[in-house]
Amino acid sequence: MIDYDEYFADKINALKKEGRYRVFADLERTAGDFPRARNYRDGEIKDITVWCSNDYMGMGQHPEVLAAMHEAIDKCGAGAGGTRNISGTNHYHVLLEKELADLHRMEAALLFGSGWTANMTALSTLGAMLPDCVILSDVENHNSMIEGIRHSRAEKKIFKHNNVEHLDSLLGQYPPERAKLVAIESVYSMDGDIAPLKEILDVCERHNAMNFLDEVHAVGMYGRHGAGIAERDGQMHRVSVMQGTLAKAFGVVGGYIAGSAAMCDFIRSYGSGFIFSTSMPPGVAAAALASIRYLKEHNELREKHQERAATLKRRFAEAGIPVMPSSSHIVPVIVGDPVQCKQASDRLLDEHGIYVQPINYPTVERGTERLRFTPTPLHSDADMDHLLAATKTVWEQLCLKTAA
Repeated sequence: MIDYDEYFADKINALKKEGRYRVFADLERTAGDFPRARNYRDGEIKDITVWCSNDYMGMGQHPEVLAAMHEAIDKCGAGAGGTRNISGTNHYHVLLEKELADLHRMEAALLFGSGWTANMTALSTLGAMLPDCVILSDVENHNSMIEGIRHSRAEKKIFKHNNVEHLDSLLGQYPPERAKLVAIESVYSMDGDIAPLKEILDVCERHNAMNFLDEVHAVGMYGRHGAGIAERDGQMHRVSVMQGTLAKAFGVVGGYIAGSAAMCDFIRSYGSGFIFSTSMPPGVAAAALASIRYLKEHNELREKHQERAATLKRRFAEAGIPVMPSSSHIVPVIVGDPVQCKQASDRLLDEHGIYVQPINYPTVERGTERLRFTPTPLHSDADMDHLLAATKTVWEQLCLKTAA
């Protein structure tokens, strides 16, 4: 007879032995003082600097965003009151969807509780309901996309990462009249590389395939108005389904899709993850609305963001720290061992007041364990000086591999 708790404990112990048991940092962000935070650990409270936040632009602390959330809470209360269909469509939701559609130059947009839910719901619904659909997915796609494709039960093909020729070859196996959906990301968050978007869209059009573009690590940060890589590359008009998040550059929480009015209405009407989920609180929607409007008009923040990322990559390389090549704002530093990766993270936090989370399997492949730095426009030169000195010290203490 199975002892359930013993089974659970054994599985957790296996993770600990492998060195990939995840420990949460107990943080208290300091409003208006990003990237500072307070770390609660072992009965002590320490001031730290966060170097791995997905709040890429610091908008979760921006005074206009905070003011918008306060105003909406005072006006509407805390929660939305139900699903979108049952009393839960607040006017802020309607305004936010219109703003997102405008951002991406699409006919419509649809809100979800998270980017994960947006991917899961949209892909599973499209794959399940498009007649005889086959989905072609980049091998490096996010878990949320993989789960959506699995749950659709559609036929699926996996193509080599950012490999246009392989995708073209696979699509060529199917007749033009068959429903086909190509799912990709624009910025891949662990390696920091960017998809050859124009070339992939060329292939999709040649084979009469829909495309599904995940821009969660690009919206707010690329393009003249922050609409993502598709805007930067002049390809927004060619995207079938745009998917994004409100939880990264926009600094709040939630996800969305954007596209044709018919497609968004289709997902609204058939997607279980949308139909049966309580809608986001009005305060969250109001904060996201304010953040999007601000970032659309402040391209100088995106320029500063790119400068900070480029500077950190250069300085790591000059110091012999093994920074991976990255064409985006993401700065991954290879450690290559799960135990040492956590040790490096712990020492940076405990001894230097720097928080960067270790990234281990299954998020990345075994042997590619890393620290993933995300500099923001609000990290100063002094912050970077401190980070470089601390990282070099930890690398020497742990005898970690340096760049050749």
